[in-house]
Amino acid sequence: MSLRTRLLATLGVTLLVLWGLAAAWLLRDLEEQFVATLDQRLAQSARMVAGLMAQLPQEVWLEADRRALSIPPIEGLACQVHSPRGEIMARTHTDLGSILAMGEAGGHTYREEGGVTWRVFTYERNGLTITTADRMDERDMLLGNVIKVATVPFVVAMLGSMVALWIGVVRGLSPIARLRDSLARRHPDALAPVATYGVPGELRPLVETLNGLLARVQQAIVREQRFTNDAAHELRTPLTAIKTHLQVAGRVEGRSARDAVIYAEEGVERLARILDQLLMLARVEGRLAFEDGTLCRPAEVMALALRDSGAETSRFELPEAWPQAPLALPRELAVTALRNLVDNALRHGGEASRVTLDVEGDNRTHLTFRVIDQGPGVDEDVMKQMARRFWRASKQHGSGLGLTIVVAIAERFGGHLEFASPARGGLEARLTLPVQASEVAPARA
Repeated sequence: MSLRTRLLATLGVTLLVLWGLAAAWLLRDLEEQFVATLDQRLAQSARMVAGLMAQLPQEVWLEADRRALSIPPIEGLACQVHSPRGEIMARTHTDLGSILAMGEAGGHTYREEGGVTWRVFTYERNGLTITTADRMDERDMLLGNVIKVATVPFVVAMLGSMVALWIGVVRGLSPIARLRDSLARRHPDALAPVATYGVPGELRPLVETLNGLLARVQQAIVREQRFTNDAAHELRTPLTAIKTHLQVAGRVEGRSARDAVIYAEEGVERLARILDQLLMLARVEGRLAFEDGTLCRPAEVMALALRDSGAETSRFELPEAWPQAPLALPRELAVTALRNLVDNALRHGGEASRVTLDVEGDNRTHLTFRVIDQGPGVDEDVMKQMARRFWRASKQHGSGLGLTIVVAIAERFGGHLEFASPARGGLEARLTLPVQASEVAPARA
């Protein structure tokens, strides 16, 4: 069932029930008041006749003893007066003897004659008994006319309410229909945000969420395209070199063949390294999960990073103590980021130069790792481009993805990477990472 049908059915049934209950209540009260008013009129007629009879002169009474007086009849009303001895003194109808006969008790009652029901009222005053009566069919006809007059406005109001309800629901849900039509007309490749102009406040969060989803999809497509372009661009050179060296090894013999095989193996290693870095960058920039929920502390992360670098321990200057606060990111990513910084410092600092490692806490939420080499350093223009994808200071070394991966890891978890030029020379890389607030293992990324 559609939302429009559900709203129309719910509100329509509710209005019908409420209008029906109100109409039933009104009609019941109207009928009670109508019957009470007619009964009061009947009683008042009897009292009026009694008052008139009391004011008649003596000769009229003497005439009434010999024969009954004739009272002019009133439309829909009959009346008869009895003397204390039970004789009829005056009457409006001569054919309603049984209806207008004296009753045993006064007040209102019902009597029937010839299939016609009458409403009768009996009143006694000064020995006289006055009986008045109304035809019930005339009463019912009059009540029906009154009910008809009172019901017509209710029916009109109810029908008007239903029409207004239908128009209101249709117009109220028209923004949803427009949004549906707009999305249906969009090209499958169109990822531009949906316009929010004229969208009501209730639909704006939905449209904004949809725009956020479209933005994430567009980012995922951009990352996929960039990964494809990067892989096609960066893997072409190593594959060409490997193919060339293998062709040379197949055509020559001796030392030249062995050198060609060695060069081909180096190309394979470089190709594998580029693939690993491309896949790592794609994972970090995307929304893939890292199955690493164990606590990692700065000392452990730095030890693993130094081990993976393959350099001798004597080339590093380490602090005397490490902070104990656990890092708020998977250990795999923390080790990868620090290893790339250490490899960059070893590569550009010189073969025999030492690398200084340190860590400091700027507050209770972040730690900053410092990696300082003793190389020639770089100027500010080069420093701004170092973290760019596939940027290399030297065309003979590296793939240009190491620092890009570090920046992606830091930004994904709320950190950042900065470079500075120490006063004693070289280059200082400052990697700021978040700290876990408690000793509970971090959730999987």
